[in-house]
Amino acid sequence: MTYHSIITNLYYLFIHADGKVNETEVALGNQMAQAEGIQLDEFKTQMVLLKSKDATKVYAESLAELKKMDRDQQVRCIAWLCEVANADGFMDRTEWQFIYGIYHKELRLSLDEIMAKQKELTRISRPLSPLSLLPIL
Repeated sequence: MTYHSIITNLYYLFIHADGKVNETEVALGNQMAQAEGIQLDEFKTQMVLLKSKDATKVYAESLAELKKMDRDQQVRCIAWLCEVANADGFMDRTEWQFIYGIYHKELRLSLDEIMAKQKELTRISRPLSPLSLLPIL
């Protein structure tokens, strides 16, 4: 399993974790795919294919492969999930449990490290608007 398929699988599972997939999460997922070099057609195809798979099995396989990745890729995957969780301005309890279960319980990653990477990804996924560049008078 590649980094691209793992991050796509985790994204899919994550956006369905709370039972509500919203447009903001979908839009940010497309930005994530683009930033990670995943072809949008490939990303959308994998989303459709995942609908027919057993979520528990996809989670277990993806987590096993994620554990084999280097720390930087692990942190980046979790930071993207945090970005998606905050896309609608609110991380609900189910979303937090999903993320916490992976980064803390399974991978034992540092929250500070994840948050630092998330700040970097925020600049990629939410570029400054032209109005934010105007000087304050």
